[in-house]
Amino acid sequence: MYRYDAIDQALVDERVVQFRDQMARYLDGRLSEDEFRPLRLQNGLYVQRHAPMLRVAIPYGTLSSPQLRQLARIARTYDRGYGHFTTRCNVQFNWVRLEDTPDILAELATVQMHAIQTSGNCIRNITSDPFAGASADEVFDPRPYCELLRQWSALAPEFLFLPRKFKIAVSGGETDRAAVRFHDIGARAVVGADGAPGFEIYVGGGLGRTPMVGQRLHECLPREELLNYFEAILRVYNRHGRRDNKYKARLKILVKDLGLTEFSRQVDQEWAYSRGGANTIAEAEFRYMEQFFQPPAAAPEPVEDPAIRPLLARDKAFARWVARNTAPHRETGCAIVTLSLKKTGTPPGDASADQMEAVARLAEAYSGGEIRVSHEQNLVLPRVPRRCLHALWQQAREAGLATPNIGLLTDVVCCPGGDFCSLANAKSIPVAAAIQARFDDLDYLFDLGPVELNISGCVNACGHHHIGHIGILGVDKNDEEWYQVTLGGREGVDGALGKVIGPAFAAERIPEVIASLLQTYVDLRQEGETFSEALARLGLEPFRLAVYGARP
Repeated sequence: MYRYDAIDQALVDERVVQFRDQMARYLDGRLSEDEFRPLRLQNGLYVQRHAPMLRVAIPYGTLSSPQLRQLARIARTYDRGYGHFTTRCNVQFNWVRLEDTPDILAELATVQMHAIQTSGNCIRNITSDPFAGASADEVFDPRPYCELLRQWSALAPEFLFLPRKFKIAVSGGETDRAAVRFHDIGARAVVGADGAPGFEIYVGGGLGRTPMVGQRLHECLPREELLNYFEAILRVYNRHGRRDNKYKARLKILVKDLGLTEFSRQVDQEWAYSRGGANTIAEAEFRYMEQFFQPPAAAPEPVEDPAIRPLLARDKAFARWVARNTAPHRETGCAIVTLSLKKTGTPPGDASADQMEAVARLAEAYSGGEIRVSHEQNLVLPRVPRRCLHALWQQAREAGLATPNIGLLTDVVCCPGGDFCSLANAKSIPVAAAIQARFDDLDYLFDLGPVELNISGCVNACGHHHIGHIGILGVDKNDEEWYQVTLGGREGVDGALGKVIGPAFAAERIPEVIASLLQTYVDLRQEGETFSEALARLGLEPFRLAVYGARP
């Protein structure tokens, strides 16, 4: 993974000193609340419902074991012993003290971490494929490009005060595991007709109050023009984006209002000024950056470990874990392992300090000391020898990290909701807990097959409810918490937004509603048909009838 050079380290260290001074001036009254707000937000510091929350960046979702240990230490020292991994691949500490945040940032800087631009109207944390550099279907590794984008966007003066927050995702595989069509800019690795690597570019995607699926802006952007082209998009947005209405300020609204053809014309016009210019990425720069992301120097693993077959045959629990929590690696003797942060009874995405330290140990023992964070709020070990899977599973199970539910119903994606967030209309975590408790039956879950369930506590959609096969949105009805259900969302290159099935439900009815939807699927599915496929074939009506009894 990337290691800071002297410039990177100096930037982060100086930012800590700057923020320490800003915090001191705020605490002694020399800065007003209004003056301090943009300063704290661009250092990831929110004022939440019960306490300040600090959001720490995990660029393109990549962590080292020492970094994860530092996060565990911060959780113990400054918080309540845990951290929350988010759908933006950041980690949040929900119970910090305002006056402690400069010290936390200073400790993060010692392991090359920061909270810069994790909030505010700027370019947020770049996200990517958690299987990058490892997956069997990878076109090319997106991480060097993510790092180039991180360096280009960090504290870039021109883009620190955009009309609204701005999100970028980069995917490297044939399967899109970064939800690129639901970002302001999404880039998907492709190979051009000439055999040169490039990017398919999507713009104008996003969830929130006005969800939209991104549209393709460029079929195959030459990789050397990545920064120039992104800069052109941002300049058009910075020039025309609405600053008079925050609900209409996102790039997706501008793309919709101008139309893709006119937006593309303006981007190409802006790009003409910079194409081939100072931000063009030289071949030497690619080679330099790619050296940080080479696979570990290790002897090739045997294609087949003869010991694993009898273990799979006699141990159903281990076999289930391998089936759900491992994915094919580009090296046939290795696997990609997902450690579940969705054990029943634990808020989705939460990891205790003890668990973080356990993951750090597992990564050092089995995966070259590297960890990834997925936007589904789980942790990934990107390269595990298959001969080590049983030993890893045993240790992960002891740490509460081996629930075999990846991609299944109880692998719930969930925002912190009204328990923490001051913007939320309703709680999310208790609804997730009720669903997990109701369906805590592995035989049933495995029979259902893949079902993605996402929960958001408000229209800001931090739980990505629009793209869940089943989505749940908390709404306020006469000062009471109710929940709206959507069906049919999906991510990927053929991504789609879910559709509301009808009136909202009281919280206590949600598990029953989910049960009715799932029973309808079980009753009507064809052989081998997934929930998402059955929904696409059947439409919403049978599911509406199952829930409401008649068309609402």
